[in-house]
Amino acid sequence: FNAQQLRGSERYARHGGILALNICQTMSKLAILATAIVGSSAFAPSNTGVRSATSLAAKSTALPFLEAPPNCEGYVGNAGFDPFRFSDFVPVDFLREAELKHGRICMMAWAGYVAVDLGLRVLPVPEALEGVTAATAHDASVEQGGLSQMFLWFSLLEVLDLIAIKQMLDGSGRAPGDFGLDGGLLKGKSAEYVEDMKLKEITHCRLAMLAFSGVVTQSVLTQGPFPYV
Repeated sequence: FNAQQLRGSERYARHGGILALNICQTMSKLAILATAIVGSSAFAPSNTGVRSATSLAAKSTALPFLEAPPNCEGYVGNAGFDPFRFSDFVPVDFLREAELKHGRICMMAWAGYVAVDLGLRVLPVPEALEGVTAATAHDASVEQGGLSQMFLWFSLLEVLDLIAIKQMLDGSGRAPGDFGLDGGLLKGKSAEYVEDMKLKEITHCRLAMLAFSGVVTQSVLTQGPFPYV
């Protein structure tokens, strides 16, 4: 080798040594950090592991292949059906309020929808709504203006409902969906009886939401009178 080649070899050797030294130092730091993490985990509370084991053991009744949502425990009618885990970040009282509200509306909506196609009318019938079916009543009511009035009054009721929900979420003790409109039917009844009635209501609410979706779909597809076959 000539002098220039020797100097190049020395330079590469020196750079290689520096690189190897840096790698060794980095690996040593990583090893120290890993040791510190492992050591500190020995003093961490062990309840996290217990909770994970408990959560994995508790499976949803409705969806056995999913974990049961823990925040839904204790609610009447809970079957562990929360595949999107809304209950993890939304108060369950609010979710139950919404479920009851939509279910009650759908129970009335199914009865009203079918009643129209059975020929029932509230007299006097506006001229613009003569001959409408349940499926065509929406567009006709929008043009006639009646639906706009309903929307206004329902909006006012929603404002009052929001006040009740706000107080409930602030800890007023109000049960979700409770407006004190039981007509005295639950007065003096046992806790077991009240729980059973609540279970019946939430069951009918869920059925009504499915039933209303089905009756609207079927009536539009068949364009016929009830029972839309």
